[in-house]
Amino acid sequence: MFTKILIANRGEIACRVAASARRLGVKTVAVYSDADASAKHVAACDESVHIGGSAPKDSYLQWERIIAAAQATGAQAIHPGYGFLSENQAFADACVKVGLVFIGPPSSAIEAMGLKAESKRLMEKAGVPLVPGYHGADQDPALLQREADGIGYPALIKASAGGGGKGMRVVEKSEDFAAALASCQREARNSFGSDAVLIEKYVQRPRHIEIQVFGDTQGNCVYLFERDCSVQRRHQKVLEEAPAPGMTPELRARMGAAAVAAAQAVNYVGAGTVEFIVEQPEGYAHPEAMRFYFMEMNTRLQVEHPVTEAITGLDLVEWQLRVASGEPLPLRQDELRIQGHAIEARICAETPDNNFLPATGTLTVYRKPACTAFERGVVRVDDGVREGDTISPFYDSMVAKLIVHGATREEALARMDAALAETRIVGLSTNVQFLRHVVGSRAFAQAELDTALIPREAAVLFHQDKVGRPLAVAAAVAQTLLAERANETVDPFSRRDGWRPHGITVRRFDFEYQGESLLAHLSYLHDGALQLVVGEVSGLLAFDALPTETGTRMDLRFNGQRQTVQTWQVDENVHVFCALGATQIVEIDALAHAGEAAAEGGRLTAPMPGKVVSFSVKAGDVVKKGQALAVMEAMKMEHTIAAPVDGTVAELLYAPGDQVNEGAELLKLATA
Repeated sequence: MFTKILIANRGEIACRVAASARRLGVKTVAVYSDADASAKHVAACDESVHIGGSAPKDSYLQWERIIAAAQATGAQAIHPGYGFLSENQAFADACVKVGLVFIGPPSSAIEAMGLKAESKRLMEKAGVPLVPGYHGADQDPALLQREADGIGYPALIKASAGGGGKGMRVVEKSEDFAAALASCQREARNSFGSDAVLIEKYVQRPRHIEIQVFGDTQGNCVYLFERDCSVQRRHQKVLEEAPAPGMTPELRARMGAAAVAAAQAVNYVGAGTVEFIVEQPEGYAHPEAMRFYFMEMNTRLQVEHPVTEAITGLDLVEWQLRVASGEPLPLRQDELRIQGHAIEARICAETPDNNFLPATGTLTVYRKPACTAFERGVVRVDDGVREGDTISPFYDSMVAKLIVHGATREEALARMDAALAETRIVGLSTNVQFLRHVVGSRAFAQAELDTALIPREAAVLFHQDKVGRPLAVAAAVAQTLLAERANETVDPFSRRDGWRPHGITVRRFDFEYQGESLLAHLSYLHDGALQLVVGEVSGLLAFDALPTETGTRMDLRFNGQRQTVQTWQVDENVHVFCALGATQIVEIDALAHAGEAAAEGGRLTAPMPGKVVSFSVKAGDVVKKGQALAVMEAMKMEHTIAAPVDGTVAELLYAPGDQVNEGAELLKLATA
């Protein structure tokens, strides 16, 4: 076993590798960028080395600096984590060349599986089933169009060197192909340095099921069962679970054998994942009819590996370290068992109701349910951030991974919902409530799974207000009253209870909720009771403070509901959390806003920090509402900026390639 390793990554995965290394008595070296000088992964390791600027190209992709850091600190091996350099053949070769162990497969396996087209040809020779498609080297757009027309629509364009959903487009009809190809190639070129693509049949009702494989240097190879990763947005995974619902023992054995054959075809060593697209031609209720096709092999540890750890009881990072140090696999295939069911949710900084737009900001509040970290548990949270940390635009938007384990899928579902309900994040938008909607949906609960689940179930997943306006207002009012009571003294004139000798005191509260102005009136009754009126809803308001370390926690009763509510106020925003869900409401100080001018129209601003990729209009162009005007890139994804109204482009304020801040005005739009 190694005595010291360098972890060539950041965030959650760097902390994850450090945790297993610590349990094995292996010392660790972190590397960090300017943005990560005080990051959690730096504190998690025994020592650390600065490697450059905040952008990945200036730090985490600078493998010469990383190798130099390993040599300077006496590390014997480098663990690449996932992303960044984890599937970089040149980096793996460079490590070996200077006598460092690359904790991953041989570079020949990375090369063989790195290009989708090449890997598919290799898999065809190995007898692994393939989706019908074009995987050739000729990238003439006219040829690609003809191939897509021949395969039939819908067709899928995929970056040959791609991964993580980048450089991928579904094309519904022939006339849309050219534009989709150009966008896909541009994103692929920016993300992977190559615009080569392949064309495939778009499988109907597809499930994304992957097999975890492990090989050692003695020629042994096993599969550690499957994970279902069908719930996706933008071709990126949202929820993963193991084992796959509806999986038959016969299909599991066939898929496992195919995955091992794929790994052995490239003499694979270490942890890898063989991903399959699984067609359900007869619908969700007939798993025995499912057909599977090879999609790609990820030659690294996967983000979702904790669900496999949960159902097998194994530490896959420990297996990586043992295999990389020359040890044989700890178990044979016949010694592996499935124990219960596990689900992982990726908690991301994004706004699901706004097309999953990435979000940045500070984790002003970050509270987790009772859990383990980086090891098996009923509830487990793996993360690389702490309360007070900043989610920046430089890296992936994932905040944490929440993993639950139960004896059955139903038990795991209940634990996932409860754990999400206990997750409190204030300071930036996240997908926590969206994840609760998915987990609680009928389709997911009944395992009606395919990669279109999110758009198919949009009506019950997006724009859901589980808390509701009356309860949100009641929580905000109660929080204000509790804060006032906390400032009361024995002086009767310090009291804010609205007492007067005659009549009833009525107090006005101004709010904004979900973009709409809202008035509430609170009446102080003579018997000490409080009457709250919110629109058409009126009732007695009662509340009692409950112990809490931060924020305000209360037993709240209003409008026939009784909820344990926790709130935090940041400026005028009141963040409300309860068992029903979470929301925020703006409590407006009318005096503070007196004299403010109305918002100016005809402007288009950047919804996030990022880079301007292109403009599709020029000054003088007449545009229609919803027309695409510009493309921005942030957090490794492209985002289209559309016209909010009809108008004429007056001026472009930036050029392609310019970096812009959130809220920066991109262009001026003159309206009638």
